[in-house]
Amino acid sequence: MVMSINQRIELIKRNTSEIVGEEELRELLKGKKEITLYHGFEPSGTGLHIGTMIGVNKHIDFQKAGLKLRLLCADLHSYLNKKGSLSKIEHIAELYKEGFAALGVDMKKAEYILGSEFQLGHDYVLDVLELSLKVRSLRANRAMSIIAREEKDPHVSQMIYPLMQVADIKHLKIDIAFGDMPQRKIHMLARENLPGLDYKSPIAIHHEDMVGLTGGKMSASIPNSRIMIDEDPDSIRKKIQKAFCPEKQIKNNPILQICEFIIFPRQGKLKIKRDKKYGKNLEFKDYKQLEKSYEKNLHPFDLKNAVAESLIKVLEPVRKHMLKKSIVELKKLIDKMD
Repeated sequence: MVMSINQRIELIKRNTSEIVGEEELRELLKGKKEITLYHGFEPSGTGLHIGTMIGVNKHIDFQKAGLKLRLLCADLHSYLNKKGSLSKIEHIAELYKEGFAALGVDMKKAEYILGSEFQLGHDYVLDVLELSLKVRSLRANRAMSIIAREEKDPHVSQMIYPLMQVADIKHLKIDIAFGDMPQRKIHMLARENLPGLDYKSPIAIHHEDMVGLTGGKMSASIPNSRIMIDEDPDSIRKKIQKAFCPEKQIKNNPILQICEFIIFPRQGKLKIKRDKKYGKNLEFKDYKQLEKSYEKNLHPFDLKNAVAESLIKVLEPVRKHMLKKSIVELKKLIDKMD
C-alpha cells in the first residue's frame, strides 16, 4: 500500500514531541526520492535498555514511512565523553547493532556507521575548526551533554563534541536529524550554522526521554532505574513491582510511560487481570483509555502486574536473539575490558 504524504507525516510524527521544520518536511516528501534521517548515539555500558525503545520504535516508523535511516554509532564522541577506551567502545558498538536488529530495525536497509570511519578526514576536521570560529564558548557550553554541563570544569573535548555533531549532519548528507529533547540545542546549532558551511539547515525531530523506574532519569549506569532489553523475566517482575508509580499520577509515571511508548506501539493493547473481589478483568486498546482509568480507580498493583507480563512478552524474542553464543561471548569480552 502506497501512503499519502499526510499518512507518512502522521507516521513520522507519532510519539514525538516536535518537528522543527514540519512544512520543510512536507516539501521534502513531495520532491525528494531518497530522504535521509540520522540518529546518533553513544555506545556505552553493556547494551540497550528499554528507554532506547522510544527511539527504536521511531526507527521502525521512519523506515515504514520510506525514509533512509542512518544510525551513527559515535565512537569518537563516546571516547571524548569519557565512556571508555576506543577498543572497548568498538565492541559495545557491535553489541548495540545486535540490539537494534533484535528490536526490529531492518538493519539490511539501515546504514550503521562508525564515527571514526569519517570523522578523522581532512574536510571533516576543517569543518569542525570552522565551526569553532563561528560558535561562541557559551553557546557550545549550552549544547554540551547534561552531564558535562553539570561539571565545574569540563574538558575541552566535551565542548568539541557538539561541534562534531553539527559537522556529522553535513558529512553524512542528512536531511533530518532525530534525537531526544536534550539533543535539541545541538540541532538548533546545526540549523543556525550549517548554511555557513555550504550545507542546508536540517529538519529536526525530537522525542521525550523515558522516566527511570525510580522516578528520576533512566540510565544504563543506574541499574535500578532501567530494564535491559535482554533482562530475565523474574528480574523484570521485581523491578516493575518496586518501581515508582504513585496512585492516580499520570505525569512522570514510568509504568504508564512503558505502556505509552512500548506496550501499545508493540502490542496495540493491554490486558489487566484482577482478583474478582477487586473488579472484573480489563482490556485497553488505546493508551488514553488506560490513562483515564488510572486517574479514576485503576490500582497501581494491578497496573504493575499487567505491565510486567506484557513487557516480558514484548521482550521475549529480543532475549532469544541476544542469547546467541556470539553475542554472549561479546558481552563477556566487554565485561573484561577496562
